[in-house]
Amino acid sequence: MERWINSLMDTLGAPGAGLAIALENLFPPLPSEVILPMAGFASATGRIGLVAALLWTTAGSVVGALALYGVGALLGRERTIAIAAKLPLVKVTDIERTEAWFARHGTKAVFFGRMIPIFRSLISVPAGIERMPLPVFLGLTTLGSAIWNTAFVLAGYALGDNWEQVTHYVSLYSKVVLVVAVCAVAAFVGLRLFRPGTGARRS
Repeated sequence: MERWINSLMDTLGAPGAGLAIALENLFPPLPSEVILPMAGFASATGRIGLVAALLWTTAGSVVGALALYGVGALLGRERTIAIAAKLPLVKVTDIERTEAWFARHGTKAVFFGRMIPIFRSLISVPAGIERMPLPVFLGLTTLGSAIWNTAFVLAGYALGDNWEQVTHYVSLYSKVVLVVAVCAVAAFVGLRLFRPGTGARRS
């Protein structure tokens, strides 16, 4: 992974870091907590410019998020409901409640979601499904991405050869987020299976 990212930056310069971040949005297993500090380290060694690294990685984040917004917009509300209706334990009312929540809190979700591992990519899909106004989506995505990217690029720049320390701490943060998400899903499934009236055995 590190060799591939380094090769991109060696070949394309700062746009290579932007391309890697755009792909990270589309394929979340590509970790931004590795790409961004590496871009900062490359800036510290003079391989790419610091300002260019910040601008290109933010542009890459916006391009990747816009692609996922397009997926959500193409999927649309009706298809989403149709898919949800076929999923076990998911009800159409769950989708409707989610829509209502997004209508109230969508702007905050898109902005702060850009700073939460896993969700920083996925949040663009419901924004597209709900057809959040594109200028609003782009503005929030750009601002949230700029904050996240700047923090990690500057950390890599400041730490130099020790840039991998950033990856260690963010990996812990990502694991906490993943555990919380898994617990939330487990709680949802548990409520569905053992709610009175669902046919589950009760003591």
